[in-house]
Amino acid sequence: MSLVRLNIKGISYSQTQNGAYALILSEVDGERKLPIVIGAFEAQSIAIALEKEIKPPRPLTHDLFKNFADHFDIVVKQVIIHKLVDGVFYSSIICERDTIEEIIDARTSDAIALALRFKAPIFTYKNILDKAGIYLKTQKKKEATTEQEEAVIEELLAGDDKESVAPKLSEDFSKFSLKELNEMLDQAVADENYEKAAAIRDEISKR
Repeated sequence: MSLVRLNIKGISYSQTQNGAYALILSEVDGERKLPIVIGAFEAQSIAIALEKEIKPPRPLTHDLFKNFADHFDIVVKQVIIHKLVDGVFYSSIICERDTIEEIIDARTSDAIALALRFKAPIFTYKNILDKAGIYLKTQKKKEATTEQEEAVIEELLAGDDKESVAPKLSEDFSKFSLKELNEMLDQAVADENYEKAAAIRDEISKR
């Protein structure tokens, strides 16, 4: 079976389902997207890894694993989403130490959080993408509109399966000055409220 490389397109969150997040992966040489429902903690961890300028004061679980692996010269070479059963994705982490390769079973959300920290590529098999990938196109052009994509993701998040760049918050940060935003960002990081920190960082980037 042929492997297809994936990139992380972002994280989406449900407007109606509280605490529901979808990690959106997209194929590198194609137009399909692979949405995976994940938990709030994993969404936060992935969002922090994507937001390079947000540094937690203490290591999160996935950061701790990275530090542990670095200390013992363990390298994550790649992550493969290798199975889809009853709507649940299964993944493997391909690790290497002293030229010896090991395959470790992992939840997909954890595997991707680690792949980001190790800068490791993410793959899935073509048959999984054929089965679960979303391919949206309008009559005029072969690309998904934001409205179409959000509708499909919202439908996905309405389900019960749990195993969107940073999760959005309802709070409006546009009324604050840059100085206030930077102070709020520092405070959010200190409080370990990384979802809020990511949202504030987005507002700062817009300026």
